[in-house]
Amino acid sequence: MTPETRKTLVRIGFWGAITAFIGAAGYMVSAFLQILDVVGPVTDSVLAFVTSLMMPVPFLLAMLVLHAIARDEDRFWSNSAVAFAIIYTTYNTLNYVVQLATVIPAGYSWTFEDPAGTPGPLAVLNQTPHSLFWDVDGLGYIFLSLSTLIAVPLFEKHGLQLWVRRFFLANGLVIPLFCIAYFHPGYSVGQLLFGLPWGITVPGSLLLLALYFRRAG
Repeated sequence: MTPETRKTLVRIGFWGAITAFIGAAGYMVSAFLQILDVVGPVTDSVLAFVTSLMMPVPFLLAMLVLHAIARDEDRFWSNSAVAFAIIYTTYNTLNYVVQLATVIPAGYSWTFEDPAGTPGPLAVLNQTPHSLFWDVDGLGYIFLSLSTLIAVPLFEKHGLQLWVRRFFLANGLVIPLFCIAYFHPGYSVGQLLFGLPWGITVPGSLLLLALYFRRAG
């Protein structure tokens, strides 16, 4: 790989990670707006899905760059990280486009007080708690966490790379808490807060990954 090619790739990786970080941070804002009942359910859903849609493709690009610059002996880990990132990107991009292009324009929504959401012919597509697209969304984020977890060996155990390792590892280890938030029967604000560590490890991982690419360039 020529220095010019490497420089171009790490620039793509940097902006991919930064864009995904902005999306993750925006989603966390929407989650707190929902908890505090600051805006209506439709406005909050639009904010949540738009910011969430900023994450999948940029994250996949960042992981592809990570694979491209990985050492030959680390290619199993980088290949696996990309494979998991593809699953996350496919699941969650599908979900957010369906919600933004079909479900919300048709007037469907839900609240903590009415988790079943708007009844009607499109109810099966509405991402209400424990619905089809709720499970798709949850599975996608699990694969995002698995992608960072299996990418841990790609980073050295010193300096900034050590912090990337720690956050990538932590993002994988919070999967059980995330599963409680998404898949435990019922749904409430208290249950949602089980996913709060994920709301720290994902943005932190993406920001540190961006800094890693900036130094690598």
